[in-house]
Amino acid sequence: MQPLLEVENLTIRFAATEAVSNLNLRIEAGQVLGLVGESGSGKSVTALAIMRLLDASAHIEGAIRFAGSGSPIDLLELAPEAMRKLRGSDIAMIFQEPMTALNPVLSVGEQIAEAIRVHHPRKSRRQVRDEVLASMEAVALPDPARRYSDYPHQFSGGQRQRIMIAMAIANRPRLLIADEPTTALDVTVQKQILELLADLRSRFGLTMLFISHDLAVVSQVADRVAVMRHGLLLEEASREAVFRNPAHPYTRALLGSIPTMTTDIAKPLATLDRGANPGNLPLREVTSGHWARIAQ
Repeated sequence: MQPLLEVENLTIRFAATEAVSNLNLRIEAGQVLGLVGESGSGKSVTALAIMRLLDASAHIEGAIRFAGSGSPIDLLELAPEAMRKLRGSDIAMIFQEPMTALNPVLSVGEQIAEAIRVHHPRKSRRQVRDEVLASMEAVALPDPARRYSDYPHQFSGGQRQRIMIAMAIANRPRLLIADEPTTALDVTVQKQILELLADLRSRFGLTMLFISHDLAVVSQVADRVAVMRHGLLLEEASREAVFRNPAHPYTRALLGSIPTMTTDIAKPLATLDRGANPGNLPLREVTSGHWARIAQ
């Protein structure tokens, strides 16, 4: 089956620093891939490369194929104008911190409307407004018509994240990239956002790349999980395989560093060996569909 998104041998360098090394990922239509790793592992840089939002200092090699309209196209080879047409329509992204991503001097309704007008300039003001309200309703923002003219600072953190999601889904994208969408939220609001994303996935048939450092969050949303460290993919498998039978020591350490209801409080949690070099072993298939960078 042709994947909706295929990342092949992606390498990203900034001067002498290699942020991502020979990364290979596949996301099937309707699937959620959870991309997990510590800060600096290359997760967000990968997302920005897919969106073609890295600046000129980034040297990118490899291929990023997207099959949103049939035959796959390499996003890295698209002309800037063609990429702008895809960005925000077929592929959309939710950024980490909504307060910095939203424009503080524009009402939230106008910001969502702008996302629609860019791709549908012939729609009337009434049509655009109706679609904005429908998007606000879809993410369960209270009283959309009254709050259309409110500004970002007038909303709570969870509501601002819902506004970002409303902007992302306004044009009904095929692929949604969610970069740490729950990091700045408390546990209760985090749960609400995860439930909202699950509902939108079901209603609109969304395919998602869900980026997080939090394995507990990823376990709630992902079908498959990819673990990165130091720009390398260390393990990639179904959610069940990663959480029940992790193959890479780093994945086991990540899981062991999270306290659960069954954790023995008399024993210390696992710690991560920051000096280890994960790149000295090849990525191989441990079992069918379960890949890990481990010795034979």
